[in-house]
Amino acid sequence: MILVTILLLIVGLAILIAGADILVRGTASISKKYGIAPIVIGLTVVSFGTSAPELVINLISATNGSPDLAIGNILGSNISNILLILGISALFVELKVKKSTTWKEIPFAALSIIALAILGNDVFLDGAIMNSLTRTDGLILLGFFSIFMYYIFELFKNSKNTEPEDQKIKTYSMGKSVAFTILGIVGLIAGGQLLVSQATILATLAGMSEMLIGLTVVAVGTSLPELATSVVAAIKGQSDIAIGNVVGSNIFNVFWILGVTSVVTPLSINQFARQDIMINLAVTVLLFAFLFIGKKHTIQKWQGVVLILLYVLYTIFIIMRG
Repeated sequence: MILVTILLLIVGLAILIAGADILVRGTASISKKYGIAPIVIGLTVVSFGTSAPELVINLISATNGSPDLAIGNILGSNISNILLILGISALFVELKVKKSTTWKEIPFAALSIIALAILGNDVFLDGAIMNSLTRTDGLILLGFFSIFMYYIFELFKNSKNTEPEDQKIKTYSMGKSVAFTILGIVGLIAGGQLLVSQATILATLAGMSEMLIGLTVVAVGTSLPELATSVVAAIKGQSDIAIGNVVGSNIFNVFWILGVTSVVTPLSINQFARQDIMINLAVTVLLFAFLFIGKKHTIQKWQGVVLILLYVLYTIFIIMRG
């Protein structure tokens, strides 16, 4: 049983990596061939695709009466996206961040966490019996998401692909590029789902709590599409796709996925989740600060090491917390 589970884990990882490679090939081709700025591709197509596992896991968890798993999945994914995924990506190549990402998209990601902290603090703000994300809160989150999508639409209209002409990006026909993109997303979702399901089985056998599984195994597992895509994009010199993928996914996770999930069924928020909301905000602010330390608007390799070490400390913290 355990050997089969481990084998399926490996198969899921292989599918995940292959899907990431194909997705980056397709999206980079579309970006260069049709003059779409890579950051737009990263914030939309790639973010939607790599966030799909979180959406599936959340809807299943919420409807099955596991709100801790749903909340833990999103918060854990957002934290691992910044600390682990950008950290690992920066080890391969320094990530250059565009001015618009620094001053607009990253602050928008911080806004999503602030909104979540306010909407999920019913006891303190409203004197309620418990903290939760109600259907009304979900509609508010979806309202923020619609504003973000309008911003992306305007960015799309006004942006141009300014990548150097000599950059070695292979272009394909429109049909082939779209097919690569779709196949890549399918591979990411299928590989991520297979990996998460098998990892959850192992974690359950090890006696981990629902919240801990959500913050670690499921969160990292559903973030693997972002990890695979960002690392492959970074290696291929597509920093905008790597950065846009992570920042966009964090915004999607809160405004879109938690919005949809809480509309389907209200989600309770426990004291551990409130701690993780503040940690989430702290690491987002840290990411913003890093862009002004050392090389401006660049995530350097040493900063990548710091991010990874912080993720290790965070993991130790939540395991000790229980």
